[in-house]
Amino acid sequence: MADPSSYRPKPGQIPDSPGVYRFRDEHRRVIYVGKAKNLRQRLANYFQDLAGLHPRTRTMVTTAASVEWTVVSTEVEALQLEYSWIKEYDPRFNVKYRDDKSYPYLAVTLNEEFPRVQVMRGAKKKGVRYFGPYGHAWAIRETVDLMLRVFPVRTCSAGVFKNAARTGRPCLLGYIGKCSAPCVGRVTPEEHRELADDFCDFMAGRTGAYIRRLEKDMMAAAEEMEYERAARLRDDAEALKRAMEKSAVVLADATDADLIAVAEDELEAAVQIFHVRGGRVRGQRGWVTDKVENVDTSGLVEHAIQQLYGEEAGDAVPKEVLVPALPEDPDAVSQWLADRRGSQVSLRIPQRGDKKDLMATVQRNALQALGLHKTKRASDLTTRSRALEEISEALGLDTAPLRIECFDISHLQGDDVVASMVVFEDGLARKGEYRRFQIKSFEGQDDVRSMHEVIGRRFRRYLQEKERTGEWEETPADTDPARTGPAPTGPTPAHSAPEDPAPDSAAEPREDDGRPKRFAYPPQLLVVDGGRPQVAAAKRALDELGIDDIAVCGLAKRLEEVWLPDDDDPVVLPRSSEGLYLLQRIRDEAHRFAITYQRARRAKRIRSSPLDDVAGLGETRKQALIKHFGSVKKLRQATIDEICEVPGIGRRTAESVAAALASTTPATPAVNTATGEIIEEDDGGSKT
Repeated sequence: MADPSSYRPKPGQIPDSPGVYRFRDEHRRVIYVGKAKNLRQRLANYFQDLAGLHPRTRTMVTTAASVEWTVVSTEVEALQLEYSWIKEYDPRFNVKYRDDKSYPYLAVTLNEEFPRVQVMRGAKKKGVRYFGPYGHAWAIRETVDLMLRVFPVRTCSAGVFKNAARTGRPCLLGYIGKCSAPCVGRVTPEEHRELADDFCDFMAGRTGAYIRRLEKDMMAAAEEMEYERAARLRDDAEALKRAMEKSAVVLADATDADLIAVAEDELEAAVQIFHVRGGRVRGQRGWVTDKVENVDTSGLVEHAIQQLYGEEAGDAVPKEVLVPALPEDPDAVSQWLADRRGSQVSLRIPQRGDKKDLMATVQRNALQALGLHKTKRASDLTTRSRALEEISEALGLDTAPLRIECFDISHLQGDDVVASMVVFEDGLARKGEYRRFQIKSFEGQDDVRSMHEVIGRRFRRYLQEKERTGEWEETPADTDPARTGPAPTGPTPAHSAPEDPAPDSAAEPREDDGRPKRFAYPPQLLVVDGGRPQVAAAKRALDELGIDDIAVCGLAKRLEEVWLPDDDDPVVLPRSSEGLYLLQRIRDEAHRFAITYQRARRAKRIRSSPLDDVAGLGETRKQALIKHFGSVKKLRQATIDEICEVPGIGRRTAESVAAALASTTPATPAVNTATGEIIEEDDGGSKT
C-alpha cells in the first residue's frame, strides 16, 4: 500500500486549466482516469488526509504510485479524451458499464451493392444502418416479415444470393413476393437500394407518409376498378400498421429521444435506456456496474452517455436526451453530443407530461434490473468465493488464488504442436489476457517437454517486464531479448509525478503507456493440464528462472486428481466441491482454446500452396494464375512464356513462379478407396 504523499506533485506544478489526469500503479498500469475543469483543484482533493476520503477513493490513491495529467483547451476536449482513455486502458477504478446481455439489432447493410436486412449482434460495422436494440431476435423477425410485403428487400445470405444468381432462380421469398429478387435481375441495383432506403426511413419513424400514400393509391385503384391491386395495397397498409402496433405510441409523433434512468445503492448501479423514435419505443437496453469509484447519480449519467454515444454519429444520436440528473458540466456534454450528431442536442430532466411519465417507467425498469442482478450476483459471488477458498485449503496456499493461469498442449499426432494460456481472475475468465504459443524448440510429440518450454517462455517475459519497470534489479541469465512493439501514440502528458526511471537501454524502450502488458502480472496459482510429469516440468521451468512464489498444480483428466510438485500422492477433492468444479472449468477452457488454435493452424497448413512462397505475388494474381491454368498441377507443367500470357504477370514474376514450383515436390496423389479414383489437386494445391 503506497503513501499518496510519496508521489504527490510539488506545489505549483499542477496547472489550473482543464485537462485529464491518470493514476498509475507500481506496474505502470493506468488504474483511474478522470477529467477536471481545474486540474489543480481536482487533484488537490486526492491528496488530503486519508481519513477524510471516501473508502473507494482511499483504496485508489493508496494503490496508485504516480499521477500524471494532460492539459486540453476546453471541457469538451477533456470529455472526449477521458472517454478515449477509459476505453483504451480499461482502468480498474473507473465505472465500467457491462451489458446484461447481447442485444440484437435490426441491421441494413447499406455498404453492399444489394443491401440486406438481417439480425445482428456485437460490435457495429461501418456502412451498416442499425435499428434497436430489441429485447428478442424473434421480435425483429416478426416485424421484418410484415414489412417485406411493402419493402421486399433482400434478406438472404451471400451464399444463397450467389447460388440464385448462378442458377437463375430466386429463393422462395422471391416467388411469394417478399423479395424483389435482385439476384436474378428483376430489379436494378438502384431500384433495390431505393427499397432499402424506404425501409430505413420507415424504421426511423417516418411512418405516416407511407401509410397515407398506400391508402391514397388504394382509393385510386378502387375508383379505377382495379380491385385486386386495391386489395393488395390494403393488405400492405394493414401489414405496416401491425408492424407499428408492435411498438406502442408513448410520445408525440415525430419525437426522437433517448430516456436514461439510474437505480443505485452503495455498491452497484443499474442503467436502463429507452430509445424512442417517431414517438414509439424502438429499443431498450440496460447496463449494470460496480461503483468502484466515488460517483453520484450525475457521474453515473455522464459515464452512461459516454458509453452510449462514444462510437455513434449522425442520426444514431437523438435530438433529445432525457436524464434523471444532469452531469457536472451539462453544457460540455451537450456540445459533445451535438458534435457527434452534427446538430443541436437537448440534454435535460423531464419535468411534466408524457415524458416525465415515461421516465418513471424507465426508472421502474432500472430498479427491477438492479434487484434481479443483485439476486444473481449474491449467489454467484458466494459460489466463486467458496470455490477459491476450497482450492486454497486443498493446496495449502496462504491466500485465495485471485489470479489463476492454466496451460494446455494440443497437437495432432505430433504435428502443429501448440499451447494455450488462459487467465481467470476472481473466478471469472479474462479472455483479453489469453495467449497462444507455437512450440519452437523441437519437433514431434512430447507434452512434458512442450510444457517446460511454454512455462519458461511465459515467465521469462514476466521477469523481463519486472526488470523493465524497475521492480527487479537483476537480469536472469537465460532471459531472451524482449520483443517490443511500435511506440504508442496519443496525447503527450504534460507532467508525471514522480518522474519515470530511465529506460533500460536504447534498444528496449519502456512500455509504460498504461496498457495491459502481455506477461506483466504473475498468477497466484499455475495450473497445467496433466499429471505428475507435466507438473514437474512446470515446476522445473520456474526453478530455473528463480521463481519460488507461484504455486503449481496439475489436473489429470482420468480421475480428476490434483497433483502437486514433489508429492507422491494426488490431492483428491470431493466430486461436489466447488473448487474442483472451478479447476475443471479452467482446464476445459484451456483445452478449448488450445485445440481451436491447433485446428486453425492445421487448416491453414492444409490450404497452403507453393504459390504462397513467391515474393510479391498477391492473392489476386494467384487466383488469376489458377483460373488461367485450372490447377497448380497444370501450372507446374507450363513454361515461363506460357505463364507470361496471364494478365498482370511479368517475366520476372513468371520466373519466380516457375522456380518456386520447381523447388517443391508434388504430393503423392490421393486415392478414393471406395471407387479407386485418383483425386487431383485443387486450385490451392491441396487435395480435394
